[in-house]
Amino acid sequence: MPKAVVLLSGGLDSTVTLAVAVSEGMEVSAISFRYGQRHSRELESAEAVCRHYGIDHKIIDMDLSSFRSALTNEDLKVPSSRKGNLDEEIPITYVPARNIIFLSIAAGLCESIDAEAIYIGANAVDYSGYPDCRPDFFASFRDMLAKGTKAGVEGRAIEIKTPIIDMTKADIVRKGKELNAPLGLTWSCYEGGEAACGTCDSCRLRLKGFKEAGYDDEIRYR
Repeated sequence: MPKAVVLLSGGLDSTVTLAVAVSEGMEVSAISFRYGQRHSRELESAEAVCRHYGIDHKIIDMDLSSFRSALTNEDLKVPSSRKGNLDEEIPITYVPARNIIFLSIAAGLCESIDAEAIYIGANAVDYSGYPDCRPDFFASFRDMLAKGTKAGVEGRAIEIKTPIIDMTKADIVRKGKELNAPLGLTWSCYEGGEAACGTCDSCRLRLKGFKEAGYDDEIRYR
């Protein structure tokens, strides 16, 4: 069975991506990061998702709290109820170079366990405008891995799989339902707590997706 590493935040997108990897017959190892984010609620969801699937789950500790982002610096306010299209500007919730860092570590794990692919739940349709969620970024990163890793120079370049990159949030919800992904275990809110805020960019996109897909969201909101 081919092996894959799945970047799992515990959110909707990454959980559906994990479900896709499982459905494609991959032996999955999930990797999450405790990087100095505002709360650990999403990591709790990631652990619950991995227990649901019975798969290996690694949490990597690193400190990105010195990076300028509302997700790592509590002095910066998480924006809520932003007007207009959410992809018109890069918001303060962007964590500089986060996907570059996460993908690099995932690639190292791939080489260590002889996995052939990294799955990441990036989306370039309904998203918050992050530059490291775009197809041209992943194309460039694939080229870098082909040239800068042992696997690459030996002709076994690590693939980067982005199965939901062209989906709307509604499509992602539908795909999750189709694959019986545990969407009720996921967490998307930028805030922590027992209930999601419902007003941050991530909550708004999630709620829009469930509504357009014709399903009720299974998590609690304030």
